[in-house]
Amino acid sequence: MSNGISVYLGLDNHFDENIALIKKASQSGIKRIFTSLHIPETNAEVLKAELKEILDTAKECNMDVISDVSPRAMKTLGIAGFSLNNFAELGIYTLRLDDGFTTDDIITMSQNDLGIRLQLNASTVTGEFLDKLKSSGTDMTKLEAMHNFFPRENTGLSEEFVYNKTCLLHQYGIKVSAFIPSLHRPRSPIFAGLPTLEMHRKTSFDFSLRHLLAIGIDSVFVGDSLPSDRELELLGAYSDTDAILLRPEPWTTDEDIIDILKKSFTTRPDEARDVIRTQESRRYVQEANITIKADNCGPRNVGYVTLDNENYGRYQGELQIIKSFLQADHRVNIVASLSNDEKQLIKYLTPGKAFKFVF
Repeated sequence: MSNGISVYLGLDNHFDENIALIKKASQSGIKRIFTSLHIPETNAEVLKAELKEILDTAKECNMDVISDVSPRAMKTLGIAGFSLNNFAELGIYTLRLDDGFTTDDIITMSQNDLGIRLQLNASTVTGEFLDKLKSSGTDMTKLEAMHNFFPRENTGLSEEFVYNKTCLLHQYGIKVSAFIPSLHRPRSPIFAGLPTLEMHRKTSFDFSLRHLLAIGIDSVFVGDSLPSDRELELLGAYSDTDAILLRPEPWTTDEDIIDILKKSFTTRPDEARDVIRTQESRRYVQEANITIKADNCGPRNVGYVTLDNENYGRYQGELQIIKSFLQADHRVNIVASLSNDEKQLIKYLTPGKAFKFVF
């Protein structure tokens, strides 16, 4: 799934900034927009005045709009009652259901023939709730889920909690979205960023994005209102990938080895105790017809990336990521290392998982 931006009408951004953001995001390969129709601080009159043009621009850019809705939102829009037809007429085809909707409401709405998809609150669902939906006639193909973002410091979720909830939803075939903050211009009124994970208030945008993808999040949204051009570039570049993306620090300037590191890898199905092994690396070295000379053959700390050299015979070209400290070996070169942040992604390199190094 594509990653996304967030647009809030009647808040920080001027109308022209929102239009420019949508167009720039589209040019970056981003295809989704999150908005909310019931933020307490929103200027309701500005929201109503600008909504149609914002939605028209999104349609022109072929972008899917996801709206956080509640019965209160209909009052803000000046619409009597709650009807999926109203949203279809506006051009909003994915609704994130907030407070005010019962299980029966969700079941009924899932059976619509308007092409409207429903997003559950990924942070609060339970297995019991999902079982009830599935057994009660819900069209599960119409469901997605999105984790909350948390404006106030110290209220964001833990990594373990998000991972477990995401795994639960995937068991029911439900795709999951979540938020990371922009470091460019945090949204009012708290200005502390809008992350799903509390830890992402203090990590780089690049790492936060790759971290959520490693956890298994299918679609990552920047929660704040005006991301930088570089942040948009990363969101677009990392859309629609199932691979875990690691950013190492190279220890070599050998172009042949750097070229090997830039290729795509898959972890072996037989998980080793001390290292992450790859299925393709020896073949890559053979196909490149290169000889790896001994270099940087020191002690191997957790997070080091190594490549077996010619002294290891038929293992030449074996690429490993170190999970436990290992002594120096004259047959093994250290070619890169992972920072403390990057090492947090190693646990997601499970058997058969695709991954890439990004530089």
